[in-house]
Amino acid sequence: MLARLKGPRRGGLLVLALVIALLPLVLPNRFYFDVAILIGINAIAVVGLNLLIGYAGQISLGHAGFYGIGAYAVAVLPAELGIPSWLAFLIGVAFVALLAFVVGRPILRLKGHYLAVATLGMGILIFMVVTNESQWTGGPDGMPVARLTLFGFRVSGVQTWYWITGAALLLGVWFALNLIDSPSGRALRALHDSEVAAQVAGIDVASYKLFAFVVSAIYACVAGSISAFYTGFVTPDGAGFLHSIEMVSMVVLGGMASTFGGIVGAALLTALPQFLTVFQEYEHALLGLVIMLCMIFLRRGILPSLAAVLLRGAGQGGRA
Repeated sequence: MLARLKGPRRGGLLVLALVIALLPLVLPNRFYFDVAILIGINAIAVVGLNLLIGYAGQISLGHAGFYGIGAYAVAVLPAELGIPSWLAFLIGVAFVALLAFVVGRPILRLKGHYLAVATLGMGILIFMVVTNESQWTGGPDGMPVARLTLFGFRVSGVQTWYWITGAALLLGVWFALNLIDSPSGRALRALHDSEVAAQVAGIDVASYKLFAFVVSAIYACVAGSISAFYTGFVTPDGAGFLHSIEMVSMVVLGGMASTFGGIVGAALLTALPQFLTVFQEYEHALLGLVIMLCMIFLRRGILPSLAAVLLRGAGQGGRA
C-alpha cells in the first residue's frame, strides 16, 4: 500500500488533498481564506501553463488573456444576454478552446523569442478589447458578476468557494498528472527535449504543441471564471500583461515540468505580497529579493531543487 502511494500521481495528490482538507482548521479568519482561495485559483492556471511551458517547451506571455475571457464570459453573458451563469461558464470554456485552437495554429509555428512576442501580442489584443468595449465590459472600471446559481441554489460564502476552488484544483492536478503519464505526455516531453528528434520518432509536433496550448488555455479560463464568481467583480487587470508575467514566474519559480512545483510557486508568489505589506514601502524590494535568491540558489525551481537535495542527503545517509 505504501509503495503505491510513493508515485507523484497518488502520493502527491493525496498530500495535496490532505492539505486542502486540513487547512481550514488552522485558518483564523476570512483574510486567510481569501488568500487560500486566491492561491488555489492561481494554481489552477499555473498547472495548465506548466503543461505548455514545462512539458511542451513552448512559452506564452499572453495567457492572462484566456484568464480574462473566462472572467468576462461569466460576467457579460448573464448580464447582457440573460444566459444562466453556469451555462456562461461552459460557453466561455468552449470559446477559449476554439480561440486557442484557431490562434495557436499560426502562432505555434514560431519559436523562441518570436513565439514569446506573438503570444504577448495576442494577450495585449484581448486586454485592449475588454478595456475598450465599455458598453459590454464596463471598460477600465470593470463590471459586477452575477453569482453562480446551481439547481436553484445561489453559491456564496467564503468557505463554500474555498471547497469549490480546492475541488477544481484537485481535479485539474489529477488530469494533468494523468496526461503527463499518458502517451500524449511522453510526446510532449519528447518535443520539449528536441522537436527534430520528436519528428524523427514519428511524433506530430505541430498537433501536440497545439494540444498543449489549448489545454493550458482552458485551465486559465476556468481559473478566471472561478475568480470572477468568487469576487463578484471583474476588471481588465486580470487579462493584463503583468498577470501573464506573474503566471510565468510562478511556473519558473516553483519548478518547470513539476506539477506540484507550479502549485508551490503559485502559493509563494500569491501569499508573500499579502504578508509583506507590513514592511510598507520595502514590500516590493523584499519580494524581488526573495525571488532573486530562490532563482540563484534553487535554479531548477523550488520543489525540484529541494527534492534533489533531499534525495542526495538520503543517498549519502544510506552509504554511511
